[in-house]
Amino acid sequence: MQGNTKFLGRMLLFSLVRRRSRLLVALVGVAVGATVLLGLVTLCYDIPRQLSREFRSYGANMVFVPDGGTGRLALASLDRAVSLLPAGGLVGVTPFRYEAVRSHLLPYTAVGTVFDSVRRTSPYWRVTGAWPSAPGELLLGVDVAEATGLSAGSPFPLDGRNSSMALYSGEFRVTGTVATGGVEDGFVFMSLADMESLTSEAGVSDLAEASLTSDSEELVRIAAGVRAGVPGVDPRLVTRVTRSEEQVMGKLTALVYLVTLVVLTLTMICVATTMMTVVLERRREIGLKKALGAGNRRVAREFLAEGLFLGVLGGIAGSFLGLAFARIVSVSVFGRSLTPEPWLIPVTVGVSALVTVAACLAPVKRAVDVEPALVLRGE
Repeated sequence: MQGNTKFLGRMLLFSLVRRRSRLLVALVGVAVGATVLLGLVTLCYDIPRQLSREFRSYGANMVFVPDGGTGRLALASLDRAVSLLPAGGLVGVTPFRYEAVRSHLLPYTAVGTVFDSVRRTSPYWRVTGAWPSAPGELLLGVDVAEATGLSAGSPFPLDGRNSSMALYSGEFRVTGTVATGGVEDGFVFMSLADMESLTSEAGVSDLAEASLTSDSEELVRIAAGVRAGVPGVDPRLVTRVTRSEEQVMGKLTALVYLVTLVVLTLTMICVATTMMTVVLERRREIGLKKALGAGNRRVAREFLAEGLFLGVLGGIAGSFLGLAFARIVSVSVFGRSLTPEPWLIPVTVGVSALVTVAACLAPVKRAVDVEPALVLRGE
């Protein structure tokens, strides 16, 4: 057995050296196939995480409202709900409180929020000027700024009544304007602390927006956990955002698998064509071996060993190239580095070897069908 293995190894090395130019073409084909396989599958595993972060730029995917849709949301209950969210996938949570106010006898809707959180959960807000950073500062929606003619630095007095019908008033300064293309363009935004001080009512909000890097199934589980664990809080999914994520990720995943399948098919064709050419070139050699007593199994084993060697070597080379390819794509497209899956490397080598051996089956069939008498007579 050991002698047969050494003989097979010598024959394999001799064959590879003699036909190195042809087999190099097959090796390059296998390496390219392995590169695409590992690169695209790595991206396929990493794309959901990357796209989930990209989708967060379109706004929150979960909203907390008071249970039953009436009343107000206690900030203490909101804090308990936030504690149940996965810390690793939480981008941010932003409370919003709405109050009807007046300025120079004109009615407006004032919104109290936390600006640092808004910048994480709603990065699509386009602020001209500066974000409020001190007490007594606010942002005007672009529609309000256009109607009033106010800009950064302008005073903006406010007055109104709180839930106890007590009068309140305050003087604010505009730091900039905000444009979203939505209802926010008609609001006036101040810090939640300023609104609590202005109205003399603290500890409540009307709703809170949460942004999480989780898929739709996990979001459903999170919402169910919050609903069961925190009375008075009703978490609702923003279906428009979550459905868009599902559709885009589903299509991208299908595209990745389709391209991978096509590349592996082309790799198989390349290897099969090369090995078929090698068989035709070696017909006399095969015929001589069979005439000297070599059986079909020995001939087949020799060619399959060549294919397996090419598959393993090409798979190893393609694995390293595939990781580099995936990193380049991730950085150039998403602007972030990816986290490779180590187990994909042996899987890629195994798939490359399997594809190469499968591609050798037709040439091997042609090799074992060689008739020694006909070949040695030159027919």
